[in-house]
Order: sequence, then C-alpha cells, then structure tokens
Amino acid sequence: MDLVWTLESSRPGPPSLPAGVRVYAVGDIHGRDDLLRGVFARIDADLEAHPVTHAIEVYLGDYVDRGGGSREVIEALIGRSRDRDTVFLKGNHETYVTGFLSDPTVLRTWRQFGGLETLMSYGVRPSLAPAEADPIQLSRALSRALPDRHHAFFATLMPFFSLGDYFFVHAGVRPGVPLERQAETDLLWIRQDFLLSEDWHGKMIVHGHTPVREPEFLANRINIDTGAYATGRLTCLIVEHDRMMLL
Repeated sequence: MDLVWTLESSRPGPPSLPAGVRVYAVGDIHGRDDLLRGVFARIDADLEAHPVTHAIEVYLGDYVDRGGGSREVIEALIGRSRDRDTVFLKGNHETYVTGFLSDPTVLRTWRQFGGLETLMSYGVRPSLAPAEADPIQLSRALSRALPDRHHAFFATLMPFFSLGDYFFVHAGVRPGVPLERQAETDLLWIRQDFLLSEDWHGKMIVHGHTPVREPEFLANRINIDTGAYATGRLTCLIVEHDRMMLL
C-alpha cells in the first residue's frame, strides 16, 4: 500500500532518502521470533521482486521481554546482519538486560515488564515468588548464559540512525532540542512530550515504543509499533526516495 504525502508539514515537500537507497524499518519485536522471521521472508521477497542498489534494514529496538523468544530474536538478528546491511537501535527494554548484568536490583522493576520471559529464554529459571529470587545469582547466571556474540550485540546498539530527511529512533525526541544534541534517555524513553508535539523536529521521526492499533502517519512522525507481542502484527515500513509503503 503506497502512502502518498498529503499531510500538512512545516517543511517544504515530502521527506526523502538519497537516490538508490531503500530502508526497511521494523517496529518493536518483544520476543516474537516467529513474527520476525515472517518479516525477513517478506523483505527478501520484496527485494527479489524489486531490486535496489542499497537496501538497509533498521530495527527500532525492544527486541526482548514479554514474548517467549527473546534469545531467538537476538540470534536471528545477529544472523541477519551477516549478509545484510543492518542497523540495530537500542530500545528501553535492552537497558534492562544490560542494567541487570551490572546491578541485580534492576530485577525488581524488570520483572514487571517481561524480564522473567527473557531470563527463561536463556535457560535461567527464576522463582515465581519474588521473595525467593536471588537477583545476584540470576544476574550471574544470565551473564554466563549470554553467548559472547549476544554480549557484543547489546553493547553495540545505536541510540539513533539518521539518513536523508529521516531520523530513526526507538521512542522519540525532545521537542525544541536539535537532533544532534538529544539525550539518550529521551531517545529511549520519551512519550507524551514527544507524542503531543506538533513541531517539525528537523527530520521525519520514525519511531516505536508506544503501541498503536495501526501505524500512525503524522506531519512530523511515524509510529510503527503495532504491539507485536499482544497483536501478532509486526510492522515493517519501506521508505524509498520520497515514498513510503507498509510491507
């Protein structure tokens, strides 16, 4: 479905990418490796039917938690990066993983947002009763269970990716702050101040983080988090030159 630029915007004309470049942007995955593999297949089919000089796959973060296949998602993304041009952005849920490895008390918060499912996907079996869990032992067990390539994956996630007139990020940006001066906390966590803003931020912001029933196309931002864990719908947005299409 082609999306024709008809929204009012403070920038002149539609945002665009450099000639010969196509971006496939994928929303929040949250442990749904089954949906991710379906997106891989659709991207491959699209590239076969419509070749392009340079295809870039941009994943917007929140790969883990909630769904049961967090480990499988990370493994699939690492495998994908071996023969594709990929960009992996950091989501707020990835900060729970890395935070827990250095500070076991993070588990008190993380377990409320799907952290136990991530631990179990790596073969770490926490107690279902919080009082019985030993966060220190669980943290050490997760560190041992993470393959070196997974440690490296989490350590090298990017806070944003900018190309042409597009700025790809997990959560959003702080209105009024230049894109090059954005704080990582906002890029990973911001909600209402960004979502309610009608300001043009200098580039079209493509983001996830806040689930919506259908992808949102507004004058200053595009939200492609369609709540994959709960809805079974993982959205992929294609951007090429000055056109957008949902895959």
